[in-house]
Amino acid sequence: MTTPAAPAASHVSTRCVDPADRVDFWEEYNRKALVGLTCSPYSEQGLLASQTNVQLHDLRLADIAGNEHVIERTPRTCRALPKDSVFATLLTAGQAVFFHAGGCLSVRAGDLVLYDTRQSYLFGFPSTMRQLLVDIPSRTFSEHCAAGGVATPLLFGGESATEGALVSTLRSVLTDWTAGRGSGDAVSTEATVLDLVRSLAAPRVDGQSPAPARPSQLMVAKEYVAHHLCDPRLCAEHVADAVGVSTRHLSRIFATTGVSPSRYILEQRLARAREQLTDPRSRHLTVADVAHQWGFASQAHFTRVFRDHFGHTPGDARPAPDPAALRPRRRG
Repeated sequence: MTTPAAPAASHVSTRCVDPADRVDFWEEYNRKALVGLTCSPYSEQGLLASQTNVQLHDLRLADIAGNEHVIERTPRTCRALPKDSVFATLLTAGQAVFFHAGGCLSVRAGDLVLYDTRQSYLFGFPSTMRQLLVDIPSRTFSEHCAAGGVATPLLFGGESATEGALVSTLRSVLTDWTAGRGSGDAVSTEATVLDLVRSLAAPRVDGQSPAPARPSQLMVAKEYVAHHLCDPRLCAEHVADAVGVSTRHLSRIFATTGVSPSRYILEQRLARAREQLTDPRSRHLTVADVAHQWGFASQAHFTRVFRDHFGHTPGDARPAPDPAALRPRRRG
């Protein structure tokens, strides 16, 4: 059995490895690419796992998927294979338990765990899982996220609208970058990731303001809008609460886009509604259905703002019916 070296960007899977060698293969690859650990599978199929590692300037991102298993970094492993980093692990599928010296965290899909790799831990996955991981060198974390480091593992989920919006935005950034769809260069994306992690960690570690750092505020606001367009109650005030700023400050954030927060929400709703109206697969939906789905108070209001924005009515946006579907059938 040969174990591949870990280049700046790499992908491996245990499926191509003999079942008897999968655990050794996985542990050796992770020792080179990410962190030293021990792994115990709990499936009759053995360990079925894959990992993609991508370098993001000084950070390393990992997209990891697998069946039920446990990974552990024991005190002995910490001494034998030192790793001076803070990991931000965002579970995107499945569930997990995270044991550490101070207790146990129950982790659900959508939650993020922040922990120091110099401390021992056990991460258990009782079912199929997937996670996005950010490897942040401890010095970088202290300089850009929280000077106090992470003394105890921290769990972030939906405790507040602001926290949920930050985690959701971080997930979008990491998903796009690990899938090769990321926009922008590595340095600017790294700054965004560190801003988002800082916005989550700093209030708990250093007691700083929970407001996100400036480079990520607009991204968080847009992410929150995208996930709440269907809610007719969505407004600038709700977005400001999610970002953790005042409505006046939110307007300053959106000034770079040339539109107000309220106008941005309206334009996003109109764009999504028009996209659905022009989709032949949505032909069964009425204009009123589409208006309701994208948060408009009434069909009349939707028709008026749609015409003002696009220059034609919602009905005009619908694709012409298929001539073949209108042709009468011949009777045999």
